[in-house]
Amino acid sequence: MRKHGGFVSSGARKAQPKAHHLGIHPALFYGMFAILLAGNGLTATAFLLAPDIAALLSGQNDQVVAAYENRIDQLRVEVDRLHSRNYAQTGNLNLQLQELSQQQELLIEQHQLVKVLVGKAQELGIDAVEPQAASPVPLDTSAGIDPIITGNAEIDATALAVSDMMEETRYALTAISASATEKTANIVAELSAIGIKLSLPEDAVGGPLLPAIDGATADTSMIEDANSVMAALIRYKVARGAIDIAPVHLPIGGTYRKSSNFGNRVDPFTGGLAFHAGVDFSAAVGSTVLSAGGGVVTFVGQKSGYGNVVEVTHSGGLMTRYGHLSAFLCKQGQKVNTGTPIAKVGSTGRSTGPHLHFEVRRNDTPLDPQTYLSAGRRLLKMLG
Repeated sequence: MRKHGGFVSSGARKAQPKAHHLGIHPALFYGMFAILLAGNGLTATAFLLAPDIAALLSGQNDQVVAAYENRIDQLRVEVDRLHSRNYAQTGNLNLQLQELSQQQELLIEQHQLVKVLVGKAQELGIDAVEPQAASPVPLDTSAGIDPIITGNAEIDATALAVSDMMEETRYALTAISASATEKTANIVAELSAIGIKLSLPEDAVGGPLLPAIDGATADTSMIEDANSVMAALIRYKVARGAIDIAPVHLPIGGTYRKSSNFGNRVDPFTGGLAFHAGVDFSAAVGSTVLSAGGGVVTFVGQKSGYGNVVEVTHSGGLMTRYGHLSAFLCKQGQKVNTGTPIAKVGSTGRSTGPHLHFEVRRNDTPLDPQTYLSAGRRLLKMLG
């Protein structure tokens, strides 16, 4: 008796007429084989889709980008394998495989855009972004990235994997843009609250009006998504740069303590109530005085009551004043950045001991420096 794959030869059936109920019908066998093959394809797809693209923005950019590229390579191998099979012998399946290859090429282009934009975001400190939505954004089937359905388990599983990865890349772009936009809005709000107005670049568009071209929607959608992310990153870069130059940073280095606040206080010389136009930082003689923001040194010399003074003029009509100095480290007309050493702590002028007297003025009207320093601390914390 000869058996193969559960089938019994006709000769064997004659010798054992009652054994035919143990054989497996050919249709049932091929059905089971197809189910097994489909299960293997879907299992492979599940492994391919296991990594979460949201991890791309979790501080492990290099590793996740490399893993994502490996997934694309695996899909490329799978598509090539499907091409090499006998599926192409049918014209309809061959056309569907060509469509799958086109979707794969679009996926690779999308990934390259995401890789570049993730690098730009990382340079700007957008490195630990939590996704804003609990699930990926809906797949935009109008952009030509809906999965093809062929009825063939292997082709459909691979097409679904390609489609899902394309959706993930778009979700990654959305996450970067959302994070940059949120951070920019927070910076603008914080600086606006202390009277510093920002002028952020807007998207510039134009060109001659030309008739639409059929089939150009997918490329246009992908480019528009990338341009939108880049515009959000540019605005965030400008907003972040405003923090670097705004006079909101601590004006003294080393060991110090705040010894007097802004506002009315008991005058240390007369014992009566008097207005104090700044904040005092008690520190050792010779401690370094730093520019609280970027600007130009507009005064170096002496003023009544202040002793030795340095004044730095900033954008937006703001000026910072540093008094009771023991030495100058800058010259009038010099451009300074945030943190540039400009003087040394002393006790010149109307002073009871070594300290830095720090003022913030707008149009020569004194403002509470603590408001600016507190905003600076919040902004720096926001930047991580």
